[in-house]
This record gives sequence, structure tokens and C-alpha cells, in this order.
Amino acid sequence: MKKDLLGLKDISAKEIENILETAGTMKLILGQPNKKTPHLQGKTVVNLFYENSTRTRLSFELAAKYMSANAANITASGSSVQKGETLIDTAETINAMGTDILVMRHNMSGAPHLIAPLVSASVINAGDGMDEHPTQALLDMLTIKEKKGGFKGLKVAIIGDIYHSRVVRSNVYGLTKLGADVSVGGPTTLMPPGMERLGVKVFNNVEDAIKDADVVMGLRIQLERQKKGLFPSIREYYRFFGVDNERLKLAKPGALVMHPGPVNRGVEFSSSVIDGEQSVINEQVTNGVAVRMAVMYILSRGGFED
Repeated sequence: MKKDLLGLKDISAKEIENILETAGTMKLILGQPNKKTPHLQGKTVVNLFYENSTRTRLSFELAAKYMSANAANITASGSSVQKGETLIDTAETINAMGTDILVMRHNMSGAPHLIAPLVSASVINAGDGMDEHPTQALLDMLTIKEKKGGFKGLKVAIIGDIYHSRVVRSNVYGLTKLGADVSVGGPTTLMPPGMERLGVKVFNNVEDAIKDADVVMGLRIQLERQKKGLFPSIREYYRFFGVDNERLKLAKPGALVMHPGPVNRGVEFSSSVIDGEQSVINEQVTNGVAVRMAVMYILSRGGFED
């Protein structure tokens, strides 16, 4: 059994479906006046975040508290990291305090994979560099499943900063395993080489990527990860790759509009698309809590099958 969730690359379609089914049950709890359950009673969950986060960190904290766990948050800026403590020493210290689940976000790809074998706690990857963000992809898949009923033959178009996105990698691994057809679109300078090898179609214009899509997912332009200008300006990016109502018409009627957040309005999507009837961005946030409840519950019950 796997005690950790480090990515979707090495997890089976069966396990993904199990997580989504469990998350559906957990979501029922979120609709109740009393959201407290005993699923993680007596367990301790620590969020260790080396990068800023609103949705992911808060949803993990709320998910733990809704299931009666003891939850604590640590940020790099407020920890002994500022005194020179290494990542390994920090993780081992947290583990030594009786932590059962360690949720970790780090700016270096592979950081959770380094820590997981060194601690007895279950490690959940909450985003590592440009590698993966498995729980974000799982909440995206839960949203698609609820709205579309399944994945077989579904066309999912993912538009934006493909190169720097850990979200797109996890989504590609998960969606293709479940039978969806995935297309990615973005500027050539923001498209990593070899994406075709992951089983996706690659487009360098937004119109072809979106055409006949059942789902249109935007990705944030990650200016903080870019060391050099990869496109002339934000205005230029929106002109050629931003999704407005006209471009959205190229997708199938009723296509879902999704975004992992935070959204740059007028960059990835127009405000009219973000706030439009096809947008399920806020539902993604709700599903994020349900998915993280499901993942922690499964890990606390023995983990995932190898």
C-alpha cells in the first residue's frame, strides 16, 4: 500500500475513481449545517507551505477540521527555515511531534518525493515546483464528473501557461487514464517540448484547441516563475490567447469553463466568461474541500493500492 499521494503519474485509474467516489460522499457533509465528522478524530494534520496559497492551504485546513483532526499550519516565512533549517530537518521535526498527515507545498519539483520515505507520516503533495498538483487535478475531475457524468470521449482543452503549470501535468495524467481526450494550447514559448508524448494534442493557437471542447480550462500566467519575457505583454497575450465569449462559442454548447485559480481577469479569461453561466470555478473550490477530505480519509485508512 502507498502511504502517500505524491502525484497522479503513478496512481491507477481505479484509485482515481475511488477518490472521486469518496469525495462525492464527503461533499454531502459540506452541505450539512453541522459539518463535523469523526473520520480523523485523534489524527494530526500539518500543512507545511513554502509557497503562498489561499485555496489549497485553507481547503486542506478546513477538510482536516471538518473531520475532527488536529490541524496546524506552518509557512516558511514564519518557521526555522528562516534560520537556515533544511527541508529534511524541518520535515523530520514535524514528524517527530506525532504528525499523521503532512501536507506539503514547495517551489522545488520533487520535494515531497524526497521527504516521503524519510517520515512515517503520510505525505500529500500540495504542489511541487513545475511537477504535479494532484489534489487540484482530482477536484477538477470531480467537477467534470458531476457535470458531464463521465470522461470517455470527453474533449478537455487546457489553455495558458503549459510550461510552468503543475496543474496541467496532473490533469493530463488523470484525465487520459480515465478516457478523456486532452488538448493543450498556448504560445510556443510556454509549451514544453514533448507534450505529445503524454498523449495530448498540442496547439499553438487558442481557436483550434478550444474547437468542439466539452471543457475549457484556463491556466494562470505564472509571471513569478518566468525568468525572462516569454511573450511581449499581458495585453498581447490576452489578444491572442485569452478566452472571451466569442472564442468560447467555438466550444460545444454548454461547455464547462474551469480555472484552478487565482484567475487573472482579462488575461486568461474575460470577466464575462469567469462570471458567466458556463463557469464552474466556484464549484471547483467547494469540490477542493471534498477531494482533500477524501484523500486524507483514504490515507488514514491504510493508503492507496500499489
